[in-house]
Amino acid sequence: MSVIRQMIGTSSLLSTLVLEKVDRWLRHLLPGRCAFCLGTAVRGAPWCQHCLIELPWNEHACSRCAEPLPNRVAPSGRYCGRCLSDPPSFIRAHVPLRYSGEVAAQVQAFKFSGSPRAGAILLALLERSLPGTGERLPEVLIAVPLHEERAKQRGFDQADWLASRLARRLGMRYLRARRVRSTPTQRGLSRKRRRTNLDGAFAIDTPLPYRVAILDDVMTTGATLDALGKACQSAGATHVEVWAVARTPMT
Repeated sequence: MSVIRQMIGTSSLLSTLVLEKVDRWLRHLLPGRCAFCLGTAVRGAPWCQHCLIELPWNEHACSRCAEPLPNRVAPSGRYCGRCLSDPPSFIRAHVPLRYSGEVAAQVQAFKFSGSPRAGAILLALLERSLPGTGERLPEVLIAVPLHEERAKQRGFDQADWLASRLARRLGMRYLRARRVRSTPTQRGLSRKRRRTNLDGAFAIDTPLPYRVAILDDVMTTGATLDALGKACQSAGATHVEVWAVARTPMT
């Protein structure tokens, strides 16, 4: 038994070392050049200051679901009509960017072409935008999982890629959820149909602490995150928040 434990521990250590080596390599992919305009980048970042400012920041958004709101509406403590009438399982959403322009291009390169360079950019943007050290982080980070068959078709699970690295950088515990069943694509479905499509789609086998965060690359209606949030609540979490890189505005 002790030999088995030692083998498991060694495997875990090797996985961590490999991830750290890959992350260092990813940072070297962007040596001093802005990923958006190829100009001189800010030291230690894959962007220049001008391009960073010009990105589609999601500054005026619903505090609960990150739905972009009209600019005349103050972003702090405001909720959209959907969250007022039918609040989701999560208590707030941290989604710093809108899914458009250069951000959409990076997401597509990462998600559909498996570009590690684009993944490193998205990870850096999300990490930069998180609250400072004065705010308490959730105890556990959970990625929205792809079903195994879909992950095999795509070649990797993009949310797992982001979340495992972000959790390690922030010193958070990372936990994997299970996708119980493969659901039809969410594309083209209404908000109500998306929710129905995902009923009972996720499960978490480990008891959760009070505060957890769920991570995905892009948030559209929030139906997927809502379904996983309910699974988190069933596993014992009370304060569930969601993190994503970008938000697709709803019409």
